[in-house]
Amino acid sequence: MDYLNHPFASKRHTVFSKKGMVATSQPLAAQAGLEIMQKGGNAIDAAIATAAALTVVEPTSNGIGGDAFALVWIKDKLHGLNSSGPAPESISVEAVKALGHEKMPVHGVIPITVPGVPAAWAELSKKFGKLSLAETLKPAIRYAEEGYPLTPILGKYWKSAYAKFEKTFTTAEYQAWFDTFAPEGKAPEIGEMWSSPGHAATLKEIGETDARSFYEGAIAEKIDTYMKEHGGFLTKEDLAAYQPEWVEPISAHYKGYDVWEIPPNGQGLVALMALNIFKKMKEPKWHSAQTLHEQIEAMKLAFTDGKEFITEPQAMPVKTEHLLSEEYAEKRAGTIGETASDPAPYDLPKGGTVYLAAADEEGNMISYIQSNYMGFGSGIVIPGTGIGMQNRGADFSLDENHPNVLRGGKKTFHTIIPGFLTKDGKAVGPFGVMGGYMQPQGHFQVVTNTIDYLLNPQAALDAPRWQWMEGKTVLLEPEFPNYLAQALTRKGHAIQTATDGGSFGRGQVIWRNPETGVLSGGTESRTDGTIAAW
Repeated sequence: MDYLNHPFASKRHTVFSKKGMVATSQPLAAQAGLEIMQKGGNAIDAAIATAAALTVVEPTSNGIGGDAFALVWIKDKLHGLNSSGPAPESISVEAVKALGHEKMPVHGVIPITVPGVPAAWAELSKKFGKLSLAETLKPAIRYAEEGYPLTPILGKYWKSAYAKFEKTFTTAEYQAWFDTFAPEGKAPEIGEMWSSPGHAATLKEIGETDARSFYEGAIAEKIDTYMKEHGGFLTKEDLAAYQPEWVEPISAHYKGYDVWEIPPNGQGLVALMALNIFKKMKEPKWHSAQTLHEQIEAMKLAFTDGKEFITEPQAMPVKTEHLLSEEYAEKRAGTIGETASDPAPYDLPKGGTVYLAAADEEGNMISYIQSNYMGFGSGIVIPGTGIGMQNRGADFSLDENHPNVLRGGKKTFHTIIPGFLTKDGKAVGPFGVMGGYMQPQGHFQVVTNTIDYLLNPQAALDAPRWQWMEGKTVLLEPEFPNYLAQALTRKGHAIQTATDGGSFGRGQVIWRNPETGVLSGGTESRTDGTIAAW
């Protein structure tokens, strides 16, 4: 693999190190992870530190009130953590409709589900960490107390959110958002300092109590009080009952490698289904319109089925094992023709998230993702705490016949997904691409770029991306070659070119050489991404 003369070498080069590496979308957060690693922490401690820092230095994408998932490689075994929270016990389709909604609202108190982020930090620290949770949260607390200057992409999304919320968040329950994220009556500017004392105090309390205060202490009381005040469904009883779940990762074998994802309720299954379908096609060719057509068709088939069937495993009408089977892949691949399709769901057999990757010299590696969903989430902030609450409930259906129908205590279809790659039972490393429904499409493209086209981590991320939107509509990045766009149009795809790369996801990759232990990492050129290494 040529690390210098690849097609996308002009943007950034792959980073190499031996002792440790943290890759994420914010430089200060990556440094926080490295700082903890240099204090004696391992890759898991570094990931927790980075994740906590990201709630401070990238609140446009995640927060303490969000959900998290992780894939952890330690002692030659891969572990999966699902720290997504369920809907409140008291919510129901009838209750939401009685409030005048025919579909789940996106903002406000109704779509708030139990946050899983603090529990994820505590669980990862307890099971795999070397340092205390209080110690790993210190860099994040420092950033919240002392403040930090906004980076360019962060500032862009912050200002965009403020411009929207200023017009739409006009009722009392949203005032705390403005008090926290626009304290001077405007969004902070790029390069301007922003701090959040309430956020710092909350992080301290989470660290000192191993997150129990968030679920059954003073913080839980504050959340409960605010929800009751504004007609929300989430209660302190919902918080107290919550526990993250260790799960068995699922995988697809792709040309000598095993690609790993978290099982449903996450959408990682979609990426694996698409890879299984695509590998049934002819050998892919670099910059071939035919190959791109087949990739897009494989992805749209997998996504159509994923949206139709994925929810909590016990509520799915078809088993995950079947959707990962050769039978399923063969049937779906057989429907791919020479022109773009408008897919219908599979006929059942009868009968705006943050991502980070970290690795250490002991061989421990972690693929971690957390999110509030849709940028700042619900728009609800618990006053004085810095806690922005997620709006994951927005993905529930109010259709009683849909597998993902809203139920109290149920987990919804979830967009955030960490990925991991192994070969012959050995770790290759963590990878991920954040960005709503772009995520499985980003995973698919990073994996095929890596395995089919032998691109190094940075090149695999920098390659121009496509995104299936709906029907025959495909969005291309501005850098996408025009001759390929024209060829796809001739195959019946409704091609649109984006004005920028903001909607195409933001990813990180760390690969480990199994013989030398050398780490090689790539970070996202579409955001303020960085790699901290030593």
